[in-house]
Amino acid sequence: MSGVAASRVAAIIPAAGLGVRFGAQQPKAFFELAGLSLLTRSALVLATQAEVIVVAVPAEYVAIAAQELDSVDSEIHIVIGGATRQDSVAAAMAVVPEDIDFVLVHDAARPLVPGAVIADVIQELVDGSQAVIPVLPVVDTIKRVDNNGDVVETVDRNSLRRVQTPQGFTKALLTEAFADPTHVATDEAGLVERLGVPIRTVAGSERAFKITTPDDVAFALSLLGEA
Repeated sequence: MSGVAASRVAAIIPAAGLGVRFGAQQPKAFFELAGLSLLTRSALVLATQAEVIVVAVPAEYVAIAAQELDSVDSEIHIVIGGATRQDSVAAAMAVVPEDIDFVLVHDAARPLVPGAVIADVIQELVDGSQAVIPVLPVVDTIKRVDNNGDVVETVDRNSLRRVQTPQGFTKALLTEAFADPTHVATDEAGLVERLGVPIRTVAGSERAFKITTPDDVAFALSLLGEA
């Protein structure tokens, strides 16, 4: 493992979701992509930058996760995930070591994220940012529609961004963001926004796309040269 700084970094992978849209018979994180699960691939790339990796999985997959992550060169902790992503990340935060400086939260379903993106997120934290997310510009025209599906307006896409992971935070800030479980958001940056803390962006990568459908698997295999 070779990090970009001397700071202690932990990475959380919430992997307890069922992946209903994906249509698999198991949690999506355990789907194999060219011989390695999405979870394993994500853990391996995070291990190049993070000394500690905490994975949240369904209770019945704890032993399987331990076996899959045995070869990952980081300190591994496995916890039982919750009903939502937010619950799973909260459970993982509870076991992050006290001496950790920065915490990354990464979707298992983004197994091809380049190490350079992870390094850029950490570097921004090292340089003083408290919250950092990788983003990409929105290239399609965006329409706002009403409940009937009729177009209401065209949204200016110049200020819009597609958000990826890993999202990075100081451990103190992420702990504060999770302090009130009544605050709900679709990602950790959403929780931090409520605190009024600036969130820095860095360039994401098209390789860090989220595997959600079988078509996404085909694209991922093509990137791996397995198609």
